[in-house]
Amino acid sequence: MAGQTADAFDYIVIGGGSAGAVMAARLSEDPQTSVLLLEAGGPNTSLLVRMPAGVGTLIKQKSKHNWGFWSEPEPHMNNRRMWHPRGRGLGGSSAINGMVYVRGHARDYDQWRQMGLEGWSHADVLPYFRRAEDNCDGASEHHGAGGPLKVNWGEKSDHPLYRGVIEAGRQAGHKVTPDFNGFDQEGFGRYQLTINDGQRWSAARGYIAPIAGTRDNLTIITSARVHRVVVENGRATGVEYSLGRGKPVRAVRATREVLVCAGALQSPQILQLSGIGDPEQLRAHGIAPVHALPGVGANLQDHLDVTLNWGCTQPITLYNEIRGLRQLKVGLQYLLTGRGTGRQNGLEAGAFLKSRPDLDRPDLQVHFVLAIMQEHGKVQSKRDGFTIHVCQLRPESRGRVGLTSADPYADPSILTNFYAAEEDRRVVREGIRIARNVAAQPALTPYRGEEIWPGTDVQSDDEIDAWVRARGETIYHPVGTCKMGLPADPLAVVDKDCRVIGLEGLRVIDASVMPGLIGGNTNAPTIMIAEKISDVIRGRAPLPQEHAAVA
Repeated sequence: MAGQTADAFDYIVIGGGSAGAVMAARLSEDPQTSVLLLEAGGPNTSLLVRMPAGVGTLIKQKSKHNWGFWSEPEPHMNNRRMWHPRGRGLGGSSAINGMVYVRGHARDYDQWRQMGLEGWSHADVLPYFRRAEDNCDGASEHHGAGGPLKVNWGEKSDHPLYRGVIEAGRQAGHKVTPDFNGFDQEGFGRYQLTINDGQRWSAARGYIAPIAGTRDNLTIITSARVHRVVVENGRATGVEYSLGRGKPVRAVRATREVLVCAGALQSPQILQLSGIGDPEQLRAHGIAPVHALPGVGANLQDHLDVTLNWGCTQPITLYNEIRGLRQLKVGLQYLLTGRGTGRQNGLEAGAFLKSRPDLDRPDLQVHFVLAIMQEHGKVQSKRDGFTIHVCQLRPESRGRVGLTSADPYADPSILTNFYAAEEDRRVVREGIRIARNVAAQPALTPYRGEEIWPGTDVQSDDEIDAWVRARGETIYHPVGTCKMGLPADPLAVVDKDCRVIGLEGLRVIDASVMPGLIGGNTNAPTIMIAEKISDVIRGRAPLPQEHAAVA
């Protein structure tokens, strides 16, 4: 793609996803600063990516848009190898995700600050959420206007099933909240979406598309697989990469910094390929240790998700709109006019709930889908129905990411360790029972058919646990594998400014630096992190704190 040709740049950004797109755009705002963005995938300009309804296809299969990783056998999930879709190409996972805009709970960030991470309280980070955002309702105490990331309400929020589940939540005794990113996250309500005028608004669409080819100081190279970060005398000095397996290895120097933004599964992999990590593990793959940092790849956290399905007694779900040849019609209508079912993601309502009343914030999230969704959409159900996703927001289980080999073209080794902790099992069980109670309310009676998954014969704790082990999935929110922390923390990989501890000229900036999972979807927080660190790198004063009240 367009840009200058050189063997040295001020900054090299590895990965053009939700964080890397922000870093490339913000750093290249200074015309005196040269930036190279290396992205392993392609430009992600296809119809399937642009069309919100394409998410169902993008998530379920390995492709040029989706790395399509598999985990190691998960010991607490019947030793299943579990599917881990991750975005490949400009925009990263924001180019294949469900487009749900959620920031997490304010207390999540206050907890980061309580861990000693100065500058990461909710008051500190709210200005960066607002700077990134262009909310359809305009600027407010909690929202921003004019930012690169378009945030809108869904177009189908008046659908009887969306209205029905929100009312059913109220009938079941839960709150109803007007804005999951506002004063009170808890309750049932509508999701805000990164969709604008019926088009997916990925990080690439918001940050890269407006500037690609217009800034002489920004070079973007796609299909660039990074082999390693070059470290000399305790400093990252450059990157080696190739444009395909067997192609020549190219070297490029960084005169200021290398910024690793490859995501929670691949940023630790790149560090390990570079000799940064646990020396024993590196030597096992024939890699000479360059810098001992045992926390690299450790502390993996992800949201375990279960999908409860019911039949629908009326032909009002997505199945009725896309069955048979109607699916072709949907694609053609969207391609030719930009209208129709292709404009929606099928997920415009949900909830944040507590598994027990004494908690200080919700520990369960609900995504309500206008279709029967099983096994990441890989199983096609030929009938009308709806799905209530339930995921536990703050798991105690911890996993890890490692290498399968020293080959930079190999997939990483992933072990989430889902369902290892008893508290995780308790919360998921309670979430399933809450979802069933909501589905049983009068507001859904006109539409509710029989319970398909798990089925009414699954009731006891043991029966529920067995079903979760057989059917549970990730909901695509891995974090924590290059943990931000204090130098005294044995698992810390980066400091509060995302600098790799013990090395110069190297940062990691993406979801991998989150010390703990936030209470919600992780795309918006990843963009916020990059917005904040771009100011740190440029030496700009932090945006003024904002003390928006939260409940």
